[in-house]
Amino acid sequence: MRILLIGYGKMGKTIETIALQRGHEIAGRFDAGDNLAAFAKPADVAIEFTQPEAAVSNLKICFDKGIPVVCGTTGWGDYKQEVETYCNAKNGTLLYSSNFSLGVNIFFKLNEYLARIMNNHRQYEVSITETHHTQKKDAPSGTAITLAQGVIENLAAKKKWVLGNAPSPEALPIYSKREDPAPGTHVVRYQSAIDDLEITHTAHSREGFALGAVLVAEWLAQKKGVLTMDDFLKL
Repeated sequence: MRILLIGYGKMGKTIETIALQRGHEIAGRFDAGDNLAAFAKPADVAIEFTQPEAAVSNLKICFDKGIPVVCGTTGWGDYKQEVETYCNAKNGTLLYSSNFSLGVNIFFKLNEYLARIMNNHRQYEVSITETHHTQKKDAPSGTAITLAQGVIENLAAKKKWVLGNAPSPEALPIYSKREDPAPGTHVVRYQSAIDDLEITHTAHSREGFALGAVLVAEWLAQKKGVLTMDDFLKL
């Protein structure tokens, strides 16, 4: 399979290593400042890990070229509906996830299940804490936002998430920490006067994210439309 790498930082290089190990070919490598629109070689799928300000344009270029795209860039959620509409109009293919780690996606489901249980235990107050390396630009992380959305959809007391301390009872606080080295730790914490209940996912390296992205790319290459990790994992 010919893979187009869009974003050639640490994550892009890790994805490249895993893709080559799995017998794939790198069709092209594009980083910040490169002209993706000029790419004219055949590619079976693109994997996009760049910055929020570049992602929307990169995705649309892939749809224009008929290249299915796996996107792991976070922080562009305000344009998600626009991108999905453009993808469908171009008969394109997109799978976006805030996190491609298989363990994290299992963690997402565990988080949703726990939130449903906690509806009957209102003495607990929920919060989310995420810790990443200092080079991560967006805060909170996309993974933390996905966790927050999972809580809000399943816990009646919460209606929205906020970064930092909650100004009202219906707000779910997300606390972001930046320190090195830290590939990514996410904690969902339910606190009461009597005890605390926590679920935690801790990444030890980028390899889990990169391998997940390559596995999704292998699966996505012949698909059409806007797909999710639930589709991939058959959850």
